[in-house]
Amino acid sequence: MSVHANRGSVRRVRAAWSAAVAVCAVTALSQATPAAAGQPEAAAGVVRGSGAGVERISVAPDGTQADGDSVEASITTDGSRVVFVSTATNLVSGGTAADKRVYLRDRRTGQITQLGHHRPSGRPALSGDGEYVAWPEWFMDFVHIRLHQVRSGGSSFTRCVLVCDSPPSLSGDGRYIAAAGRNRTGSDVVPHRRLTVEGPDSVETIAEFDHYVSPAQSISGDGRRVAYQDGRAHDVFVWERTNGVTSGPIEGPSVEATFVQLSEDGRKVVYLVGDDTYVHDLETGDAEHVPGARGVAVDPTGRYLLYAPNGGDGPSLVLRDLRTGTDETVAEQPATAGPDAVSAGGRDVVFQSAADGIVPDDTNGASDVFVRRFY
Repeated sequence: MSVHANRGSVRRVRAAWSAAVAVCAVTALSQATPAAAGQPEAAAGVVRGSGAGVERISVAPDGTQADGDSVEASITTDGSRVVFVSTATNLVSGGTAADKRVYLRDRRTGQITQLGHHRPSGRPALSGDGEYVAWPEWFMDFVHIRLHQVRSGGSSFTRCVLVCDSPPSLSGDGRYIAAAGRNRTGSDVVPHRRLTVEGPDSVETIAEFDHYVSPAQSISGDGRRVAYQDGRAHDVFVWERTNGVTSGPIEGPSVEATFVQLSEDGRKVVYLVGDDTYVHDLETGDAEHVPGARGVAVDPTGRYLLYAPNGGDGPSLVLRDLRTGTDETVAEQPATAGPDAVSAGGRDVVFQSAADGIVPDDTNGASDVFVRRFY
């Protein structure tokens, strides 16, 4: 296990980051028209029965199937919006060439919107309120984080001194961005990684690493906590904004862990050790052990764990109520999901699958994005 490179230290950088901070200064314009009261959610491709429903998200508003693969989806806290990446050209009118683009689906209205016209270089992050989407994107000779405001349709770059090389994480209201990358000074790239949190008026360096392995990170809804992993040492740490202190490794000494996600309420940290999942409660210090399961995501309250059972036949994705220990099948067919895949209370789960038969008339032979709702 390597020693953490910057435990408990906070560096505030202001003047040099004035251009980067402008990423959050996006002008709000008109509000999108809300769905009418009682309007059913996105009827296209919905299967209902036994109190559950599956909706295919990666379709055009008229139900036309995507002519390309759709992947890397996240869902808002209330389940009303889903962001994903697709190579399809027919999801919106005047679709672009067959290359990756970021799309947002409003499940209340059925409207789908292409966000930007450039290729993302990683998974997009969606704020809990669904008003902001951030993703890494190549520009010139390095990678920016693009922040897009849904309401106005406006977006801007954070031109970090970082060459951002991992997907960002957004706070609930989109005011804080946690991102990792390589340091950049002029034309030279300093050979180590840095993890930062950018807010409306400051950028804070919360960890530095003396190696090239990218960390993984997740920020709480209020931007107060960041949980992250030292990618080389396989240690999981938690940084606290209120006092600038970093604690960990939370999995204990001499244990290699893989970080999964921090719950939006900032209380639960999900990580993997071998073939098992642990859900660590930062308030009590206790860690719930879920054996034989590969944790994938946790809902904003930390109560519901999305996991993939290890080995054997059976479903590919399962949602567990950690309070009662009961399981609900999310997908029987082969399917995958990522962080921010579960809405509050475990009501909605977004996932991707190339399997046929999840919804009727799925004949495009491509990977699609779906949401399963539990009633």
